[in-house]
Amino acid sequence: MTSARAPLTRDDLAPLARAALGRTPAAVHRLRGGSKKGVYRLVLDDGTTAIAYVWSPGEDYWGSPDADIRDSFSHASGIGLFLAAHHRLTELGVRVPRLLLADEDAVHLPAPAAVVEDIGGASLERLLREEPEAARVPLERLAGVLGVLRQCTAAGHGKALLVAEGGTALGGSCAQAVADRAVRDIADAAERDPRVRAAREALTERVRDLGGAVGPRGHTSLVHGELGPDHVLVTPDGDPALIDVEGLMYFDAEWEHVFLQLRFGPVYDVLRAPGLDPDRMALYRLATHLNLVAGPLRLLDGDFPERDAMRGIAEFNLRRALGLLRDAS
Repeated sequence: MTSARAPLTRDDLAPLARAALGRTPAAVHRLRGGSKKGVYRLVLDDGTTAIAYVWSPGEDYWGSPDADIRDSFSHASGIGLFLAAHHRLTELGVRVPRLLLADEDAVHLPAPAAVVEDIGGASLERLLREEPEAARVPLERLAGVLGVLRQCTAAGHGKALLVAEGGTALGGSCAQAVADRAVRDIADAAERDPRVRAAREALTERVRDLGGAVGPRGHTSLVHGELGPDHVLVTPDGDPALIDVEGLMYFDAEWEHVFLQLRFGPVYDVLRAPGLDPDRMALYRLATHLNLVAGPLRLLDGDFPERDAMRGIAEFNLRRALGLLRDAS
């Protein structure tokens, strides 16, 4: 299946660009990889560039599901989440692309949008793959950023916007919220893959056992929520800049570190933090693999264009989840 969605054009984005940059772009390019929002590079006639984010149903391959902000795992997309996360990270001194314009009321497009600085450097993912020596400094600095986030705490869990507004998340503790979502992910994936269907009862029991082993904790920490090396840009000075920050939330630090371990692989040791709870790590590791099966399989129900990549993600994580189940038996 191929996507019939047409990207926004230079003419579509011209009003937004003029409001943010004072000029009409000479060209626009939709950047690959986004599934929740459109990401466009605006190119001016003098070579100056900026990045436009567009939150519209036509750019959201998940179908723009209704999102209850009180659910820590609800759809992490929208200009409100972006602005709250951008503001909190900026307050903490964490590098993010500088905000040039926020169009919350959809004045310049038929959807909310923002324009931010184009960092212009490579992603940390590309450096790790192609220039590992050049990745060393930003990777070490990213460890420092993670330390800053971990020291920013709250009493309960929830999206950064919810906590900023004084709200309370649904779902009890972090571990309870993760276990409940993992059980839903198992049921979801079982509808789409016979191997999950066959292992559904055993996987569900394992999730419940791991959740029951997690002890109480009186605080949470700020986490990006999906911090892979593709979500870290490197500035010309070698600083890591975080992008795709809408999922920023207060949660167990172990939730972040399970994902970091998965995505950074052999260089994760540079980012490893002391004092992580092994019981939380065990639950969150299995739950993360299960979500990275269920999510991609749901996405493939629609017209997401990069289908082979999504199938690969689902297959890799299904093998990991079933491997963890075998190891526990």
